Amino acid sequence: MLTIEQALEQMLAALPAPTQTEQLSIHQAAHRICAEDIISPINVPSFDNSAMDGYAVRLKDLEQSLTLSVAGKSFAGNPFSDEWQPLSAVRIMTGAMIPEGADAVVMQEEVTLNADGSVTFAALPKLNQNIRRIGEDVKQGDVVLHKGSPLNAVSLPLLASLGIANVAVYPRLKVAVLSTGDELVPVGEPLAQGQIYDTNRFAVKLMLEKLHCEVLDFGILPDHPEQFEQAFIKAQAQADLVITSGGVSVGEADFTKNVLEKVGTVNFWKLAIKPGKPFAFGKLENAWFCGLPGNPVSALVTFYQLVQPVIAKLSGSIYQRPQPLPAIATTNMKKSAGRLDFQRGFYHLNQQGQIEVQPVGFQGSHLFSAFVKANCFIVLEKDRGNVNAGETVTIEPFNHLLS
Repeated sequence: MLTIEQALEQMLAALPAPTQTEQLSIHQAAHRICAEDIISPINVPSFDNSAMDGYAVRLKDLEQSLTLSVAGKSFAGNPFSDEWQPLSAVRIMTGAMIPEGADAVVMQEEVTLNADGSVTFAALPKLNQNIRRIGEDVKQGDVVLHKGSPLNAVSLPLLASLGIANVAVYPRLKVAVLSTGDELVPVGEPLAQGQIYDTNRFAVKLMLEKLHCEVLDFGILPDHPEQFEQAFIKAQAQADLVITSGGVSVGEADFTKNVLEKVGTVNFWKLAIKPGKPFAFGKLENAWFCGLPGNPVSALVTFYQLVQPVIAKLSGSIYQRPQPLPAIATTNMKKSAGRLDFQRGFYHLNQQGQIEVQPVGFQGSHLFSAFVKANCFIVLEKDRGNVNAGETVTIEPFNHLLS
């Protein structure tokens, strides 16, 4: 059986990075992936400005007297432009341009306004106090966004602040989704004896939407070789990636392998993970292929751990592997040595600030309800056996796909 690391290494090595790009207005680029390094054309701020409402001063004036006359005002968009006489301050507002020669701004709460219009300062300010210097946030020529970064509510306003109106992005990944099995029924229809609802395709579509893919839903495929083959040919002609659930383990009704050998080259793997042992990956004529196991928990775990990085690579996105954290088990956990185990768990901080975790619900690969109460995977090593309360385990908090 392949380890998850071996499977990821083989898949990511086979996959190409995207090469096609398109130019979009920043108003249309939300949830897309940046296709080039973005270089700042300007300094931000582009001029020295005040961080406070108050008074711009020259320290050499205050060293002579803590009481100064007021030479004028500087507002945002309307800077002070008169001659600045010695022993005077300039009234200034937040964001307004710093008058030439000023080396500090004193906030108005620390200044006394006198009857004759002069102002008295409580103490000498520090050099550059409350002054935002040119280029303090972004310098002209800085790389502000790297290729592969997501374009979202944080990065797009940054581009807007630089005056960048258009950005190169990668095309949205087109993903075809299919379920296999005569036992499956669409959600909302009545169940006959021996049938179950098709939850896997629904769950996969929801996760693909969170990854901002263009989803092509090909529905449920019956266990019929000719219909199976025609559906695959149609799906792989329209998509960049085809994802199925079911039909990747050994069984009399599993036509997937025979069909895929006609339209591509696919590896059927046994992975050393639990849940999620059967998994398929390969190349069809025009698209890549990932085959998920049929059990609902297994399908979700393999999508999260294996398909998510595949989609990132094909989309041109920078993928961040799940961040493992140590946690203290608060209950005993059953575990058989031989496979890496992803148990659904709930973690929290105790009063001492330590991370504690416990499994939620039964851990069978067909029991999906535990995910509703979980916020992490408890990742138990391949060779590890049962876990006793108080032992340290590794957890992976869910990312945005499951939270």
